[in-house]
Amino acid sequence: MKKLIYLYHIIVMNIYYTKDDNMVQNVYYRFSPQDEKIIKVFTELGMPRNLAKTLLYISQVNECRSAEIEHGANLRQPEVSVAMHVLQQKGWIKKRDLKKKGKGRPVHLYKLTSPITEIVSNFEKEKMKEIKHVKDDLDQLKTLLLDK
Repeated sequence: MKKLIYLYHIIVMNIYYTKDDNMVQNVYYRFSPQDEKIIKVFTELGMPRNLAKTLLYISQVNECRSAEIEHGANLRQPEVSVAMHVLQQKGWIKKRDLKKKGKGRPVHLYKLTSPITEIVSNFEKEKMKEIKHVKDDLDQLKTLLLDK
């Protein structure tokens, strides 16, 4: 398992650079205060925090590995894995396999299937349907209570 050496640690425009034990440079996007506000709004609208962080991270990079999301979004591997599964089920991300040289498992790369603005529009439609169902249920409840 790679241990990150934080001797080389620079933050430039929300990009986080580290070097691992093998002196390989890794680049991660880091959330800005504005990003944290966006995550907060998503969670207030009912989206699980880990899902919101994963979605926002992927929206800020062209393509990424789950390990990059773990580091950049400060999530554990199982949290990212669950979020990726949900995002794939919703059709918001797609996965591409990148074969490694030699033997071994391929590396999975993820990217959004459409711009984040379209995804937010789809999320808004889901929430509006939920609101309509709640309103319908409340109207039915009022009717039932009046008929009693």
